[in-house]
Order: sequence, then structure tokens, then C-alpha cells
Amino acid sequence: MTSTPNRLDPAIAARLKRSSDGLVPAIAQQYDTGEVLMLGWMDDEALHRTLTTGRCTYWSRSRREHWVKGDTSGHVQWVKSVALDCDADTVLVRVDQVGAACHTGDRTCFDADVLPAATGGPEGTAPAGQ
Repeated sequence: MTSTPNRLDPAIAARLKRSSDGLVPAIAQQYDTGEVLMLGWMDDEALHRTLTTGRCTYWSRSRREHWVKGDTSGHVQWVKSVALDCDADTVLVRVDQVGAACHTGDRTCFDADVLPAATGGPEGTAPAGQ
């Protein structure tokens, strides 16, 4: 991926379950509202930078380079916490998002194309919002 030496803590690196191209999905979530903002990809170096700089760094699969969210757009993601899921194959980064998270200018990458879906709840209760 990159020629940068891996500086990720070896204990964290040993736990990660990466895709065949060495990446893990990283979900960015607004820390105070729980709003899901975007999904990006991290290699070990991107995760290391995210953990140590206070800013989200991702791996661009199309440009094949690291990018720090907000460096060109000004829409910065300030890291509040970072967690691995139970299988250590997904990263959750709780952030304070400044401006839009989506490259389209939307607040989140999940605003524009909400799909029709049946909703439900436990037997005898109404679905949330009803």
C-alpha cells in the first residue's frame, strides 16, 4: 500500500482482521448524536495517524494514498474516541464533524438515498416513531 513503515502499536495490529487488500472499514459517527456520517477505509498507518493526531486519516482506494478528512474541504473530523468491533474487523471512530461529512456536500453519506424498508418491533409493541 505505502512505503511508510508501520507505526501502529503491534498489540493493536495483531488484533486487526484486514481485507485481502490490507484494509479495515472505518465508520465515522457523530459523537454526541450518534448520527452515522460516513464509511471510509483504513490501513495500519491510517489507523495509527487517527489514533495519534486527533484527526481522521483514511486510505483512498481510488487515489491509492492517505488523506486526512478536511485537509482540502475544511470539513474536519475531530476524533473523540476509537473502538474496534467484537471481531476486530471494523473500526468505529466517534468524531466531532465540522461541516459536511460526504464529498457531495451532504451532512452524511446516508442522507440522499433512503430505501423503502419494512420496520418492526418486538411482539406487541409499535415500531419506533409510532
